[in-house]
Amino acid sequence: MLADAPCLFNDLGSLGAAPLMLLLVASFAAGWVDAVVGGGGLIQLPMLSILLPHAATAQILATNKIASVFGTLASATTYIRRISLDRSTGAWLAPTALIGSAAGAAVAAAIPRSAFDPIIVVALTVVGAYTVMRPHVGTSDPAPRGDTGHIVTLACIGIAVGFYDGALGPGTGSFFVIALVSFAGQSFLGASAHAKIANVATNIAALVVFVPQGAVMWSLGLVMAAANTAGGYVGARTAVARGSGFVRVVFLVVIAVLSATLVMKIIHG
Repeated sequence: MLADAPCLFNDLGSLGAAPLMLLLVASFAAGWVDAVVGGGGLIQLPMLSILLPHAATAQILATNKIASVFGTLASATTYIRRISLDRSTGAWLAPTALIGSAAGAAVAAAIPRSAFDPIIVVALTVVGAYTVMRPHVGTSDPAPRGDTGHIVTLACIGIAVGFYDGALGPGTGSFFVIALVSFAGQSFLGASAHAKIANVATNIAALVVFVPQGAVMWSLGLVMAAANTAGGYVGARTAVARGSGFVRVVFLVVIAVLSATLVMKIIHG
């Protein structure tokens, strides 16, 4: 429980108008980026950490999740309504992602997080280079498949990326997109849509852990959720309107930013 954790920022009035506006802008931007290709946590989490220096780590993570789950739900709903999706993909990806996320959250404290960063940087570099050199990858969706190999691939993606979300978190949506494009042969647009469905599951799994701990700063989290939801709705509509080519460009930008962020983290310890 977090009974002794700082609760200074549970009251929105103690935050101040300017910091609150910055958080709302960051939440909208995070929702937009998350809806298009994932990685919105790279915007929202650092802003929370900077503006709430006295809040406990669990409070920061939990409040970020409560804001993100609404935005992710809005973008997932928008995708479902506007493009044709293979239902079997979501049916296998979401529950396995939830299981993976719960497992990751359960063992997060025992994992030396610094060990993940170099591996992730290498993976991002390889995938980014592959995407640049193969401009036609991810431009079209394959026909729906229900064979055992495809199901196993989706289940492995769900468990692996879900585990990462539970144990670490930032960039989860982007990793879903990477995996679905690279291993399941999906388009960037289709992968982004399915990533949002899986992200709803992983966010819920994390909140199942955080809410009983009393970690969520509800007043702030729900206000941020409104901005994140608006960003998610606009981002999903933008992605659908602009197509896989646009999503691919945003994907490469997010990959570059995520890689640079992790490299700086490794350099500065």
